[in-house]
Amino acid sequence: MTTAQQLDERYGRTRRRRLPWIIGGAIALVVIGAFSWMTVSQSIASVDADDLGFTLVDEYSVDVSFQVTGVQGKDVVCALEALDEEFGVVGWKIVEIAAGDSHSQAVSVTIPTVAQATTGLVNTCWVA
Repeated sequence: MTTAQQLDERYGRTRRRRLPWIIGGAIALVVIGAFSWMTVSQSIASVDADDLGFTLVDEYSVDVSFQVTGVQGKDVVCALEALDEEFGVVGWKIVEIAAGDSHSQAVSVTIPTVAQATTGLVNTCWVA
């Protein structure tokens, strides 16, 4: 028995196993890759809508102006709302925006209401 083996036996030292570390590192790389792909794939199909303003036309309608930034070459659908002074929904409309040549499009839509609205806004948008 060599001196190194005697010392290892005396002090309870064992050889380090590398296989579990290699397997653990490979699993960590796969998990990081999967989360990265999910993040990128969601951001590719995301749509952003920015409210530009609203105009109260009369007691039963409001014009909403907004800008949609999203996927070029794909149709976008937006849900618009008109709210009263207590933030209750008094009108809503689903708007389909045809695909354009640029990433951003400015849109103006009239929402019919059942009562006097105090604001109009974009609730959400998604790729059709």
